[in-house]
Amino acid sequence: MWPFRGARAQGIPRLLLLGDSLTAGYGLPANLAFPARLGAALAAAGISVEIVNAGVSGDTSAGGLARLDWAMGPKAPEFAFVALGANDGLRGLDVGAMEKNLDAIVARLVARGAKVMLAGMKAPPNMGGEYAAAFAAVYPRVAQRNGAALYPFFLEGVAAVPDLNQADGIHPNPAGVEKIVSRLVPPLRAFLGKA
Repeated sequence: MWPFRGARAQGIPRLLLLGDSLTAGYGLPANLAFPARLGAALAAAGISVEIVNAGVSGDTSAGGLARLDWAMGPKAPEFAFVALGANDGLRGLDVGAMEKNLDAIVARLVARGAKVMLAGMKAPPNMGGEYAAAFAAVYPRVAQRNGAALYPFFLEGVAAVPDLNQADGIHPNPAGVEKIVSRLVPPLRAFLGKA
């Protein structure tokens, strides 16, 4: 039985996936994309949640902030997984602006009553060491400031592994998605109160 009380106690809690192409499932059929595979893995682990896919290919942290209220809908989700910033890094956008955007996203979700997990990203190596270090440092700061859980790196074990990515070398293929999901389910169990 789900250990929730309150307005949605009789329903299934929602897990909002707010992200970019990595959460939207770019280049993959819907049934093999991250939202579907995560939902299946959580169900197999006995965790009932309604997955809300709010991933938009090409989105930046600014884009995620701009559409946050629409993505949440009239009632905030019980849980939110925020995976934004990859496109900020690919485009070399200002790290300070990205931090402000992510901070605003997480703070607004928390203020609306959602429990948030923030997924870290890494800047591409060609952006240089200084940019990469500044970029990576944003995620722990934002999570700590807002009392959010932190998943250190969304693409852990998948980034830059040819067999786990599509031909573009950036987006996970079905095997890559499965690896991401298998790594993510254990911390999500604890995050969702099912540890």
